[in-house]
Amino acid sequence: MRAGALDQGLPENMSQTLSADRRLEHKATNIRIDILKMLNIARSGHTGGSLSCVEILVELFYEEMKHDPGDPALPSRDRFILSKGHAAPAIYAVLADSGYFDKKELLTLRRLGTVLQGHPDSKKTRGIEVSTGSLGQGLSMGVGMALGLKIDRFDSRVYVLLGDGELQEGQVWEAAMASAHYELDNICAIVDRNGLQIDGAVEDIMNVEPLSDKWKGFGWNVINVDGHSFSALRSAFHVAREIKGRPTVVIAKTLKGKGVSLFENKVHYHGVPPTDEELKIAIEELESCRR
Repeated sequence: MRAGALDQGLPENMSQTLSADRRLEHKATNIRIDILKMLNIARSGHTGGSLSCVEILVELFYEEMKHDPGDPALPSRDRFILSKGHAAPAIYAVLADSGYFDKKELLTLRRLGTVLQGHPDSKKTRGIEVSTGSLGQGLSMGVGMALGLKIDRFDSRVYVLLGDGELQEGQVWEAAMASAHYELDNICAIVDRNGLQIDGAVEDIMNVEPLSDKWKGFGWNVINVDGHSFSALRSAFHVAREIKGRPTVVIAKTLKGKGVSLFENKVHYHGVPPTDEELKIAIEELESCRR
């Protein structure tokens, strides 16, 4: 079917939305291919959790956030924190595609001296706000940023992406409590709810349910969405901007290893890169989505 065929007879705003979503879907496919190539060459890194958060990052960086690749320190920018720092390949692929650094750097992932460390390093990589990787700390850093922006009277927002296994860390809930106490309506947490962590299913390791009720109990506005739907994510972020006097968390239901049947919902690929043969199969599968 031709790209514009689905738009025929639709209201203009709906037609524009469909067109934007197709563009973002194409972008997400390219990002996934870049992620897998990086991991394959590095021979190490995290496949499953990098693939599960692609739509979230694409929606934020291409549609939602105010940011300037030419001026990463722009005072009025929105801030993004990848609290689940092991998904670094995903943010690196998005930053490179956005123009923060040359895409050829992606193939140096995890090499000695590279600007692309195994976990995000703000001193080495343009576009990385804070160094992350020790799980549980990102939301606390986001609280500090959000408070600072309020004090300086900037209308910028802070977005923090957490893993669902990461919610087992107590510091997350201290930060959640502080966010509500200080009425930080300029912070938005996103939970990549893919259900798996390195040792198995999140609920088997340490049950985090009832997740929505927990966040509500800590004073947050809660939105549950399909984490692979651009329209659902866009709507959630729009609502989050409109909420006043309290923070918002978007609980995004995702699929670990999304986009490649070899990796989907398989805990083995939490921290295992694709082999050469798996990479070939994965790229063929992803490229078939663009035809």
